[in-house]
Amino acid sequence: MAGAITRGVLFVHSAPRALCPHMEWAAGNVLGTRVSLDWTPQPAAPGMYRAELSWQGAQGTGARLASALRGWTHLRYEVTEESSHGTDGSRWSHTPELGIFHAQTDVHGNVVVPEDRIRAALVHAADPARLRAELDLALGQAWDDELEPFRYAGAGAPVRWLHRVG
Repeated sequence: MAGAITRGVLFVHSAPRALCPHMEWAAGNVLGTRVSLDWTPQPAAPGMYRAELSWQGAQGTGARLASALRGWTHLRYEVTEESSHGTDGSRWSHTPELGIFHAQTDVHGNVVVPEDRIRAALVHAADPARLRAELDLALGQAWDDELEPFRYAGAGAPVRWLHRVG
């Protein structure tokens, strides 16, 4: 594996049972190894399942995981990638209603809003409601609001570490 190594987590917050093996196949394709997740019922969405996978791989693996799962119907997930030598961390959040959101993150996992995004929001400083809406969009607030009940339902769930071999 060339380049810097990083790690992250794939949080599948809700998936229909029929998609579970397809998600394992897609994640395994990206990670270059067989993936078998421990699926548990998702209390926040009866009939749906949740799973977590900690991974280690080359920079950009998080983006490849998020892209491999993007657009699947009824799927809620997040992918995190920790910062590594020369790159910021990232978080991708996906919901069926909102699609995908990407944000850079600092070493503590906080969303980092680029200067240009803040300047664009400040154009609306005279209208506090519009300014708030622009900043909420920059922070991915709608995704956090929708995913929070699913995150809470998964608190304390087991996490499996997966290291790429070869």
